[in-house]
Amino acid sequence: MPAPRTRERAVTGAAAGPTLAGVDEAGRGPLAGAVYAAAVILDPSRPITGLADSKQLSSRRRESLAGAIREYSLAWSIAFATVEEIDRINILQASLLAMKRAVDALKIPAAEICVDGLHVPAVSCPARAMVEGDRLVPAISAASILAKVARDEEMLAWDARYPDYGFARHKGYGTAEHLAALKRHGPCPIHRVSFAPVRAALAQSRLAF
Repeated sequence: MPAPRTRERAVTGAAAGPTLAGVDEAGRGPLAGAVYAAAVILDPSRPITGLADSKQLSSRRRESLAGAIREYSLAWSIAFATVEEIDRINILQASLLAMKRAVDALKIPAAEICVDGLHVPAVSCPARAMVEGDRLVPAISAASILAKVARDEEMLAWDARYPDYGFARHKGYGTAEHLAALKRHGPCPIHRVSFAPVRAALAQSRLAF
């Protein structure tokens, strides 16, 4: 697993005042790997053109925007919850835990957070959820991009360690290629055994011995 569980940055001497942090996660659906979250406080004086839901952007465009977000935001942080945490507390709670870690790691405290989706993490500031927030709120779009880029980087690293599963291509999602590899090789240490296809593959691999 990557370490530490959080990465963060703030602009030195950033102006004080009410600050909204956009928060989003990446990796709830895949069968393998950590779930990531990011929190971003944008700088109104340094707008970033092209922010959008990370799922609607090419990988090259996401990487370009991630660089701009890290450079021009007032503050940003990236955090994750491990595969072990996902299996222990379930994927929803692990996603909220990763979000909380990201918000807590911000070097500029958020006066409020706005989260994509239906649920909010347990944080000390006011929090609201917004369906399709990653499309409607630029700060959430920025968070979705950072979280997605960080998670994709992790899956590329895992692909080098576990080349039989194709993580570089599907990033852990349950594609036909991934399910076939699971059936053929059984789960590897980064698979989420609390997810039904992984559980089934694990049971099958145990029966084979």
